[in-house]
Order: sequence, then C-alpha cells, then structure tokens
Amino acid sequence: MGFKKVTHVIFDMDGLLIDSEKVYDIIISGIARKYGTVYTNDVRMKLLGTPEPITAKLAVQEMKLPITPEEFLVEYTEGTMIHLRNPDIFPGAERLIRHLHKHNVPIAVATSSSKESVAVKTQNYQELFNLFHHKVMGSSDPEVKRGKPNPDIYLICASRFPDKPKPEQCLVFEDAPNGVIGALRAEMQVVMVPAKTVSEELRKPATLVLESLTEFKPELFGLPPFEE
Repeated sequence: MGFKKVTHVIFDMDGLLIDSEKVYDIIISGIARKYGTVYTNDVRMKLLGTPEPITAKLAVQEMKLPITPEEFLVEYTEGTMIHLRNPDIFPGAERLIRHLHKHNVPIAVATSSSKESVAVKTQNYQELFNLFHHKVMGSSDPEVKRGKPNPDIYLICASRFPDKPKPEQCLVFEDAPNGVIGALRAEMQVVMVPAKTVSEELRKPATLVLESLTEFKPELFGLPPFEE
C-alpha cells in the first residue's frame, strides 16, 4: 500500500507514548467495583481516547453507575493524581521523538487529557516532552469543542504549527480506535499502535497498524530514516 509523504507529525499520548491506559483501567475498574459492577472490554473500547468529561458520562451511562458524571470525574481525577505520577514510556517512543526533533520535523501532541493530568504524567519526562512544538490538551483546551472521534483536536493541533500544514501533510500516531477515526475524519494518515485487547475490526480503518513504535520506518512516509 502506498503512503503519502508527510511533513508534520502529531502524537496522541496516553497508551501510545506513556503507558497510562493500564492505570486508567485500574482506576475505572475500582470505581465500577465500588458500585457493584464490572468494567468490561466493550465499555473500555468506547471510553478509550475520549476527553475526561465524555469518559465520565459514558462510564456512568454504560455501566449504569448510581452516581453523576461529575461525581465520577471527582473520583477519577483523584485516582489519576495518585496513580499516574510515574508511568513508563513505551519502547520506541523516545527514540522516535528525538529522531524527528533532531531532523527538524515539526512534532506536536494531541491528547484528550487535561492540562493538570498531563503535568502529573509527564513530570519525570519534562525534557523529552519539551521537544514538542506544542501540546493540545482536549479536556482543558477551550478551542476543542468536541473530543475524539471528532476531528477537531487534530485540526486545531495542525493549525498551531507556525506554517499551518494542510491535513494531508500531517501523520498521526494513535493507539485508540476513537483517535484513529478522528484522525481519518481530519483527512490525515494515521499509524495505529493498538493494545492487544483492540479487536481486528477496530484496527482496520488505520493507514498502518504496528505492534510497537519500535517497528516504525519513517521513510515510508517520506520522513528521514533512522541512522542504524
């Protein structure tokens, strides 16, 4: 399959660069258990990649929790502040970020997380995350009216590069099916690095699916190749 040459790269963060999704699973499973229910993989796929207010609304709705989305969000936020102080970086992520930055490829982050949550998760990786030209944090950015799977966050992210690339000039990296759909709706190519729990069906729309970022070959998209 032929891929189109790109000039700019946009990264999702949770579950792609940092291994935070497993922590979210622990937090949401704990809330579900507290109210006598179970956080299933079906519900997880609906929540994956959504902004925090939507995560709360869907979680309460899908699991029929006896609390409001606002109450869910309070418990969820408390959990993230405790559990997400030192997440692992996924294999291949740091190498790719540093490689693109070194070769002056403009890079940015488009995450559904809030500014506060990003600050907690990246506190031990500040030097690395400062290599990004900018970060769009969907849950607290006033311009992002609709979360993934809508295209808004990617289009806003692209517009904040100084040279305002066209959507087709941007390559997106995502782990979540909602994120993949959003990037495609923004008319961008998208490399998906899904968790093992993501079904074949939900992987199909992506431009390219990889098991790990370590497998990515930048030259496929006209980007500078890694120096071996």
